[in-house]
Amino acid sequence: MIVAKNIHKKYNELEILKGVDVEINNSEIVSIVGSSGAGKTTLLTILGTLDRPTSGELIIDGIDVYKLNDKKLAAFRNLNIGFVFQFHHLLPEFNALENVCMPGWIANISKKEIETKAKELLDFLGLKERLLHKPSELSGGEQQRVAVARALINNPKVIFADEPSGNLDSKNAKELHQLFFSLREQFKQTFVIVTHNTELAEMADRKLIMKDGLVIK
Repeated sequence: MIVAKNIHKKYNELEILKGVDVEINNSEIVSIVGSSGAGKTTLLTILGTLDRPTSGELIIDGIDVYKLNDKKLAAFRNLNIGFVFQFHHLLPEFNALENVCMPGWIANISKKEIETKAKELLDFLGLKERLLHKPSELSGGEQQRVAVARALINNPKVIFADEPSGNLDSKNAKELHQLFFSLREQFKQTFVIVTHNTELAEMADRKLIMKDGLVIK
């Protein structure tokens, strides 16, 4: 599903990634761990097409993504990639259903089709009774599940998660971790998760360890 070759990233003279090679299989759950400053989030943003590498090659589902122009890359991202961040980034003025529908509306999917899918996802995630609640009316765990539903709405091939349980208490973190594996069984997506949570890292099919801008294991 993902092949990254010799990925380098520099900010001015500071080299963050120093030639990273990564291969991730279809429907695999991979965790990325390492100390702060190791380059984990930088790698995740490049694999997720949110930032371009200084040099290197990235193939996602057979597409050489960094040969696409910005408009085509944005369209590819919207339809093929979902994101879950530590901070859920829900839009406060919209309710749960509207927040989940947003990527589908951007992709010009019909309003009826996307709302039906959003309701199904929120029901699957245990939020059937919370569709019309705004983020401020939801608990932290509920907000993060809305963010997960939003990440899934366009049936992406890959979900990238950056410290997804970092803002949750231990009970909600455990539920979120189990949810990723339930989703993989249900929807067959590939998950790439940057985390400091040891339990989540060990649950993954495979753990990549980063140090000083390189994958060392």
